[in-house]
Amino acid sequence: MTHAVANPTPIPLSIPIRQTLPYAIFVGVLSLLAMYFVGAEQGALAIFEGTSVHELVHDARHLLGFPCH
Repeated sequence: MTHAVANPTPIPLSIPIRQTLPYAIFVGVLSLLAMYFVGAEQGALAIFEGTSVHELVHDARHLLGFPCH
């Protein structure tokens, strides 16, 4: 005996831009801040004195290709 099975039609997923935009902006600002600390936190652009931040992100600098030596 065979049974007829109806294939469900896919329902398009709507992404509410107004609800996700604040999160996207927050993640973008955090990403830029992380890139600053990894890429530019030393020398003339340094916010903090000493090399503590540089040493904290030292391996990430080399992983991303930023020269530091």
